Amino acid sequence: MTEPLRVATLISGSGSNLKSLIEAQARGALPLQLVQVISNRADAGGLAHAAAAGIPQEVVNARLAGAEGEDVALQRALERSGAELILLSGYMRILGAELVRAFAGRMINQHPSLLPKYKGLHTYRRALEAGDREHGASIHFVTPELDDGPVIAQVRVPVQADDSEQTLAARLAPREHALLQAVMRLFCERRLALEADGIVLDDQPLEAPLNLQTDGGLLPCH
Repeated sequence: MTEPLRVATLISGSGSNLKSLIEAQARGALPLQLVQVISNRADAGGLAHAAAAGIPQEVVNARLAGAEGEDVALQRALERSGAELILLSGYMRILGAELVRAFAGRMINQHPSLLPKYKGLHTYRRALEAGDREHGASIHFVTPELDDGPVIAQVRVPVQADDSEQTLAARLAPREHALLQAVMRLFCERRLALEADGIVLDDQPLEAPLNLQTDGGLLPCH
């Protein structure tokens, strides 16, 4: 039997995606072990989800890191956790290039847009202002460039004529949770990796990002 995948999660906010992983693990849907939850904010709501599930938590920010520096302190915390995979889930801080390279191929990020569209902040607002007919979320490997790493998978939702940022975000949220669980399942099964030439799935190059289907499965985009 394959050992559970050891996962550390970086958060800054409510941790709704973290909560979805905790629940999936609890019902036996994902063979993973959440070994550490780290936040740059002591008031992040997601820390309570971790505490309730008995997951070790730590706050790492510039004030607490002191002279050592935030990136160095964060790297040390991640190394102590023994995580095989690091998930950035609503982590609102840009990581330094040296830190990212230290975990190359082992760090992924969730981003609320259909990358390469709308890197950075305010993605719902920008999609609405552009008159887009669909919006979505992406999960990608982290590289030193902001929201620019190879995209593993995406999910799409329609934009409705009367949508606000809040209603669009609410429609996307459950589908984003499903996307995260589907991608994490591939990692748990050791089917997914980042190599020099790009993403490899089941020992074959992934030519296009996977797309979440209504049944929760993942298929290549065409």
